[in-house]
Amino acid sequence: MLTTRENKTVSCAAIKRAQIPKCCSGGPASCGAGAVLRVQEANQEANQEPNQEANQSRQPAVDWETDSPPEMDAAWTTTILVVPCVVVLTAGFFYLYGAIISLLSKTSVRNKVVVITDASSGLGKVCAGVFHRGGARLILCGKNWEKLEELADELENASDPTVTFPPKLVLLDFGDMDSMAAAVAEVLDCYGCLDILIFNSSMKVKAPAQSLSLETDKLLMDNNYFGPITLAKGVLPSMVSRRSGHLLLVNSIQGKIAVPFRTAYAASKHAVQAFFDCLRAEVEEFGVSVSTINHTFISCSAAPAPASRALLGPLLFSRKPGGVSPDEVAAEIVRTLSNKRKEVLIAPSLPKMAIYARSFFPNVFFAVMAAGVKNSAASDNM
Repeated sequence: MLTTRENKTVSCAAIKRAQIPKCCSGGPASCGAGAVLRVQEANQEANQEPNQEANQSRQPAVDWETDSPPEMDAAWTTTILVVPCVVVLTAGFFYLYGAIISLLSKTSVRNKVVVITDASSGLGKVCAGVFHRGGARLILCGKNWEKLEELADELENASDPTVTFPPKLVLLDFGDMDSMAAAVAEVLDCYGCLDILIFNSSMKVKAPAQSLSLETDKLLMDNNYFGPITLAKGVLPSMVSRRSGHLLLVNSIQGKIAVPFRTAYAASKHAVQAFFDCLRAEVEEFGVSVSTINHTFISCSAAPAPASRALLGPLLFSRKPGGVSPDEVAAEIVRTLSNKRKEVLIAPSLPKMAIYARSFFPNVFFAVMAAGVKNSAASDNM
């Protein structure tokens, strides 16, 4: 460091710059005035350096992170444009998928021979309307000829005769086993073959086991078990020889789980469920499909069902929330025929949990059932 006579400190860099030869206006570089001039210039530079550093320290720092570069602006613009496009394309994909599935569901039965038992019931009418509009060759079966004729007239009046086929009617009563052979032959004679057979009929009864007669038990077994399997055995040779066909059983959830006061009904549903489960494996090699749909309760109206005092009765079989509409079941039937699903369970969470509890925790399930019966008996005695 160098101290001048003005008592000012001069930096080494300023001294080096001052040692460069420089001529003053009055003479050569070696003159004393020139040396004094060099020292004065060094003092001025030394005074300017701290001032420049202070000025730089007082200048606000520029935050380059807050100022988005052009690359980031382009990325944000691309994101803003791409995200809505992806959302729109995804929604369009799902819409097209639903439209294709709906179209396939409608065309899957076109020109096919479809037999519906108990066609005059609530679910039978809905199924008949769906398949008739889809262009199927319908064979409507039932035990009341007048109701079958009314249904046929309704279908013909509500559809275009140029794209639909007039339904054929067959009297079929599962309760009359003596007439089953003639009915099966008539079904086969309508078109010479059949592609889809929907077992829709069912007979219900609710009563304690000791109060039901054997005649009632036999009648339930005829309607819910012997009648359907007789019809299935009658049409199977035709399906096996053609290496095609689909048998679809609309069964109750009581084919999987039994509740008190429905002994005969649950027994018949368990029996027919077991028959079709075995039949599925036997005819699969011949190209014949077998499907079962188990539902809780088909509600044809909004009126509440009679309340049951059993513990799980209203939860498993009440119209609300466990009941399903005929339209929902018919839509599921169409989907099952299209994708050839083997088994479908239409039920809320609680009945499904009861089925699993029956399989994995039988003692707990039996205890709950017994508790429900005791509560019901106690309420009746009050």
